Amino acid sequence: MTRTKERRPRGRATWLAVGVTAATLAGMTPAASAARDGQQTWRDCAGQDTPAGMQCAAIEVPVDWARPDGPTIKLDLARLPATEPEHRIGSVLHVPGGPGAKGIEDLQLAAADLTELRRRFDLVAYNPRNTVWLDQRPQSCMQPGTSLFEPRNKKEYTALAAAMTDAFTACQNADRTGLFAHMDSLSVARDMEAVRQVLGEQRLSFMANSYGGVPAAAYARLFPQRIRAMYLDGVINQVDGWPNQGLRILPVAERAFTRFTAWCAATPACALHGEDAQGVWRTLTRDADRRPIPVTSSEFGKALTGWHLRSFGFPADPGPGNANWLAFSEAVDKARGGDGSGFAEFVLGNARVWTMPAVLAMTCGDGRGYTSYAQLQKFRRQARKISPNFGVATMDALGCAGWPLPVANPSRPLPTRGLPPVLGVGSTWGDYAWTESFTKMIPNSVTVGYDGPGHVMYLSGRKCPIRHATTYLAELKLPMPGTTCPAE
Repeated sequence: MTRTKERRPRGRATWLAVGVTAATLAGMTPAASAARDGQQTWRDCAGQDTPAGMQCAAIEVPVDWARPDGPTIKLDLARLPATEPEHRIGSVLHVPGGPGAKGIEDLQLAAADLTELRRRFDLVAYNPRNTVWLDQRPQSCMQPGTSLFEPRNKKEYTALAAAMTDAFTACQNADRTGLFAHMDSLSVARDMEAVRQVLGEQRLSFMANSYGGVPAAAYARLFPQRIRAMYLDGVINQVDGWPNQGLRILPVAERAFTRFTAWCAATPACALHGEDAQGVWRTLTRDADRRPIPVTSSEFGKALTGWHLRSFGFPADPGPGNANWLAFSEAVDKARGGDGSGFAEFVLGNARVWTMPAVLAMTCGDGRGYTSYAQLQKFRRQARKISPNFGVATMDALGCAGWPLPVANPSRPLPTRGLPPVLGVGSTWGDYAWTESFTKMIPNSVTVGYDGPGHVMYLSGRKCPIRHATTYLAELKLPMPGTTCPAE
């Protein structure tokens, strides 16, 4: 396949969190539909830049799996059949992240890098139910419930949660799809099982990335006997609990900031060169909490607090030619002089996006929100001890604090009996800590560290991680513990 599209960045809102796809992504139109009885017709996919041989179909699944005879939705499927059918092992199902990423688009972009894996597997992708939601959600659900801030006391927390409850309730009342209450990852996992059934496979192999780790864990909980192998790339570990995941990433954040300050000290082009960059940052964020920095944003006109800056301001990835760190140092330099324009659009934009019911409805059912102000206080105390530079309440948990429905998929231990050993890959600059916390739950599993920045290696064309994934999926052979991949 000739690659004509730029790869989609995987971490959207901040380097501290798994990103959410807040807008509908372009996809392909399947040419045929499948009935719920497991029969489907595969046809050549239509669409520009479609990989040669890609076939499309669709299945119907219940909106609410507790009501299998109730309203249904259609999920689009695509597959690239094995190129050596005489040596075919089975199917590998791609589990996309986001939530809200379209798996078919991912497969279209990654196909050229997965040719070795495709020799012996059908590569299968689907567009999860949350993509159906994004395509059909009421426009009112895109209205932010508020602009996020860090509550200083129980009264402010209660007001924030109440504002979000009102926004969620208005969105649910406007929803005509019925999906608002059924986008938890247990529902997604049951959709994945329906895909397995229409493929006619006794067991599936999986490649899951980013937030896709949550439905992957849900599938392992519900259907462990149907898993042949599972490759996990930069995944969040919802089983461990969202607060624990937030705490796990903070030492990584501190190490990234240490890399930045060392680079700044050695780089005259850094706007903070010759100064104590860490001291400048701490003073800036401390003072901004006391006296917010006024900004004029064409879309989000607001003031920047220290919480905003700690939550969304620092890029762990230096970027090509250290462009991200250059821009960050310039933004800090301006902000300490009272000009927050270097942060305003991105930071305040995320503070609004993370209160859009359309976005949060895809994730709050997985127990992402704070359950009380006491839980927030406990997390904040722990976070500040671990990370003086970034230890604050997390935006995803704040946004879901007012979720009005019972949590359908709460965090709790994962039974691992019967599960095969799994392979994980994660960036030691970012998501390795999350991924390893997942794989360590399953005996005899291994996590490979990618020694550089990045997120979701098999969708980024990283050759070393893809080679390990291919060997594992094809031969069920894991690399030695402690294996690493150099940055590419």
